[in-house]
Amino acid sequence: MQKTLPGTTIAVERIRPEEAETQLASLFLAGGLVLSQVSSLTGLEPYVIQNWVRRGFVAPPERKRYTRRQFSRIVIINMLKDSMQLEKICALLSYVNGDLDDESDDLIDDSQLYRYIVRLAALTEEHPPTGPDEAARWCQTAVSDFSEPVPGARDRVVRCLHVILTAYLAARLKREAEALLAELA
Repeated sequence: MQKTLPGTTIAVERIRPEEAETQLASLFLAGGLVLSQVSSLTGLEPYVIQNWVRRGFVAPPERKRYTRRQFSRIVIINMLKDSMQLEKICALLSYVNGDLDDESDDLIDDSQLYRYIVRLAALTEEHPPTGPDEAARWCQTAVSDFSEPVPGARDRVVRCLHVILTAYLAARLKREAEALLAELA
């Protein structure tokens, strides 16, 4: 069964961190993506992305091009919107990155956060966590290479990832329930 990278329309056979890195790195070789490309790669309408920029959820594009960091933010929001309200997603991202339209106060680059999310999503491909304690351990392990810019940053990132992982699993269960319901009809 064909899958997609979390929050994107990018098809992959299996969700694997190294494949995600290869795919995303190649997208940004030319220096950035225009709105139509971001829209195509996320499945979002252009006006939705522009609205998120206008509302301060994503920093404005530079010379009409979105950086990998901005693209990652859009993908993360897109991934979470099926299981969380937009305002709660933004509060969660603010927990680790302060003012969302100001990248200078970030504890973690959104592209690095997305890499951790892909690591966690890949783990769930094998088997979902057995409970919140195992999910928390997975999140702790996922950030093993994280270099703290300030004391306490790692703990904030781990907590944020735990919420993201839980929301990701909830969205997946919701899709599975809807598919089962459709079979009943």
